[in-house]
Amino acid sequence: MVSVLCSPGYEEVDEQWFSPEFWGESAVSVSVGGRGSAWFVHSPGGDLVLRHYRRGGMVARFSERAYLFTGLERTRSFSEFKLLSRLWEKGLPVPKPVAAMVSRNSPWSYTAAILIGRIAGAQPLPEHPAINEESLWRRVGQTIARFHREGLDHVDLNCDNILVTSEHIHLIDFDRCRLREGAAMSGGWARRNLKRLRRSVEKRCLDMPEDRREVLWAQLLAGYQGIENGGIGKVLRSQ
Repeated sequence: MVSVLCSPGYEEVDEQWFSPEFWGESAVSVSVGGRGSAWFVHSPGGDLVLRHYRRGGMVARFSERAYLFTGLERTRSFSEFKLLSRLWEKGLPVPKPVAAMVSRNSPWSYTAAILIGRIAGAQPLPEHPAINEESLWRRVGQTIARFHREGLDHVDLNCDNILVTSEHIHLIDFDRCRLREGAAMSGGWARRNLKRLRRSVEKRCLDMPEDRREVLWAQLLAGYQGIENGGIGKVLRSQ
């Protein structure tokens, strides 16, 4: 049994839309961050990103795509779709939610996929031409703070989940994330997000001298904390 959840205006989406084979040559594998389970597709409704949910680690040896079914509302795709819809409604810089699919393989297991709008002209932070510009990192920090003020706990905040366009910084991939509305940004969840991002920066920006990474990271934290250039020393000591 297949269940599909759609945003208004995308009622024509059906099960076929979640198969890359359905799109033929219009489906192009995402080279960065996709892990072989995401595709750019050109649809009648515009350019989209199709992503299949896949397991990682040891569990993937037994089943790459099957998850334990405990109810539609708890499935990975429906949960992310509804969270993304709330973030979109709040006016946050996220991809447009299009549709989510759950396919029941048995009474106790399912596979899932999601369709979102493709952000035109977006590049992952490590691949952006302005990667060495301090103003870019400050904008990234400001954007993360904006999400945190709304209570978004992004459990997989990494460089490739930060997309840069000429005008905006976007966050993507909200699988397993949650809204902690009313929670203070000073909470442990926000610090964990930043620490995860810091590890990703160290891994993905290896070609950058370490001292330069420190300067840029300090700019990100300054943007996050709303500190002007004169307060950079405070940021460095506080993290």
